Amino acid sequence: MSIRIDAPWERVWQLTQDPAAHVRWDARFSAIVPTASLPGGGYRFRYERRVPGRTIVGVGATIGERERPDGTRTSALRFDTDDALSPLGAGRGYWRYVPDGDGVVFSTGYDYEPGWGRLLDRLVRPAIGWLTAWSFDRLRLWAEQGAAPERWPLATALQPWRAGRPRAGRCRRRAPGAHAFAGAPATLADLAAP
Repeated sequence: MSIRIDAPWERVWQLTQDPAAHVRWDARFSAIVPTASLPGGGYRFRYERRVPGRTIVGVGATIGERERPDGTRTSALRFDTDDALSPLGAGRGYWRYVPDGDGVVFSTGYDYEPGWGRLLDRLVRPAIGWLTAWSFDRLRLWAEQGAAPERWPLATALQPWRAGRPRAGRCRRRAPGAHAFAGAPATLADLAAP
């Protein structure tokens, strides 16, 4: 999945790499709290996702590469949770930042073990994909226009009359069957378990 963001590198990097900014645009998280530094860079973190009546808690590890030989930047992460009510179990993913004129193509690949079993994951996985795409467009609006993500709560996805709202359809999705880790950075394979 990818989206073009017409904003400077440093702006997109800051909004995605700073945990306090990250949770403002990414509807998959309610909190991300760094807990320890990793040797060679990166850090371990604790994440939360508040849902009605519960807060799902997990842990993760992440590392970003600001300067790569091919002119791109990447960020890799691994995550896990012991929460039996989490729809996502252990997983991993990456972000890739590719220069595109005055903007950046921001893309992701990820996978996880189903927390609710393979059958229910047939419903969960498309919903997580949609939420990721919607969040990416909310990030784009913040980076390009300065529109604070809080202006666009998740409920606005059901309000088509609101002009300029985030839309998952603005993200490009991989064709069915395309491998999620085709563009993964080497740092993902070496990243410590959370």
